[in-house]
Amino acid sequence: MQPRLVVILADQLSNDIASLRAADPQRDLVVLAEVDDEARYVPHHPQKIALLFSAMRHFAEQLEQQGWRVHYHQYQPQGPARSLLDVLHALHAQHDFAQVLITQCGEYRLQHLIEQHWPAALGIEVQCLQDDRFVTTPEQFAQWAKGRKQLRMEYFYRNVRRQTGLLMEDDEPVSGQWNLDANNRKAYKGEVPIPPQLQFERDDIDREVLALVEQHFADHAGELTAFHWATTRDDALQALQHFIEHRLPWFGDYQDAMVRGESFMFHSLISPYLNCGLLQPMEVCLAAERAWQQGKAPLNAVEGFIRQIIGWREYVRGIYWLTMPDYARLNRLENTRPLPAFYWHGDTKMQCMKQCFASTFQYAYAHHIQRLMVTGNFALLAGIEPQQICDWYLAVYADAYDWVELPNTLGMVMHADGGYLGSKPYAASGNYINKMSDYCSHCHYSVKTATDEGSCPFNSLYWHFMQRHRQQFSRNPRMTMVYRSFDRMQPQKQDNIIARAEHLLDNIEAL
Repeated sequence: MQPRLVVILADQLSNDIASLRAADPQRDLVVLAEVDDEARYVPHHPQKIALLFSAMRHFAEQLEQQGWRVHYHQYQPQGPARSLLDVLHALHAQHDFAQVLITQCGEYRLQHLIEQHWPAALGIEVQCLQDDRFVTTPEQFAQWAKGRKQLRMEYFYRNVRRQTGLLMEDDEPVSGQWNLDANNRKAYKGEVPIPPQLQFERDDIDREVLALVEQHFADHAGELTAFHWATTRDDALQALQHFIEHRLPWFGDYQDAMVRGESFMFHSLISPYLNCGLLQPMEVCLAAERAWQQGKAPLNAVEGFIRQIIGWREYVRGIYWLTMPDYARLNRLENTRPLPAFYWHGDTKMQCMKQCFASTFQYAYAHHIQRLMVTGNFALLAGIEPQQICDWYLAVYADAYDWVELPNTLGMVMHADGGYLGSKPYAASGNYINKMSDYCSHCHYSVKTATDEGSCPFNSLYWHFMQRHRQQFSRNPRMTMVYRSFDRMQPQKQDNIIARAEHLLDNIEAL
């Protein structure tokens, strides 16, 4: 029998991936490739590229040790192979393979190319298998969504809890509550020491990749100096255990907190490993559940963590595959403002934004509140064109893949889907940032005013955003109090707030 080409993508670094389960180690050829088209279609953070290249090389080495035949295409910026298809075409021309076997990828752009262009270009069948590393399938999500006017994550999450049995007693949630988020909104005042980041010993593969990325991707925003990511399955498991022991007990209490100079707080730092395949969602959730069962972590922390994985992570993937490609083009608020340059260089007088940019460029990481309520909130209030901010998030974070980043950014951050994903926009003034962080006390701007020359930009931009979208949002029952608050202001104060916001928008690059 003719051999097959078994393609493993950079986000499929798992022994249990469907394409490997369907392949024959004695007959088929496994292909992994570092190619320019995937490394540069957005200017990915150098740490993201280094993480994936190194993890891919380690995974290929592991497959060879297990007896697989592996072709690994290392990055060749001047070579003829610019795309995955180029690599496969060259291999097929040499060896005449019977079929390409691949697992569905996490990006509509590439999946469309695989299904619509690869078979004709290669002249052989391309068999695409379902990615069953997730807890639910796109088909299950579509069935759940059928006939619903609003697709609220909370109700989807409850279904998945029942399906998995996580934190369940028969058909009811332990403690009688599905969601303990009300307990997870504390500001951090130093009550518990923040544990240091886990360090990994670097091997020759890591060092070689870091040198390669430094040489070829130095023009991309972000630094390589503080590269601390795991690049093997064993190290990713160590990172999971470190989180369970040292961060999970306080994750719930402080998951929304932000502190100057503290990029990681009590967050898990495992999303890059989940999203590239080094860790699996159920093993992560079961580890957290065991910590609660053994009395090592409180329920509010464990439930909140598990909800992020089997709730939100599965939910946004379902939204993505249910609505693409039309979803990516949505812009219901009709935003057209270009993304300010400081999103790429981080130089701004807004302390909250500066702190989040510093974490982003130094570590290819910022936690969910920094993304949603600081950099995302500013983009929403300023009316940034959705595609530009979506591309930015996709580029700068180590855990960013289109299936997870697009619904989070276009839907949750920018409300560009008109409320399909979230019932109201996540807009906030500087007061929220001041409540959940110590940023404002070290800022050039004053969070206490919205009209003065040195007033916090978030304050006036918040009201400007609300007013310019009043016709759309005033009918939302969750936002009636917001408009009542503005209407109770003196007309002169209203005018001053709007004037301050318009001045800031006209001079946005100087903020």
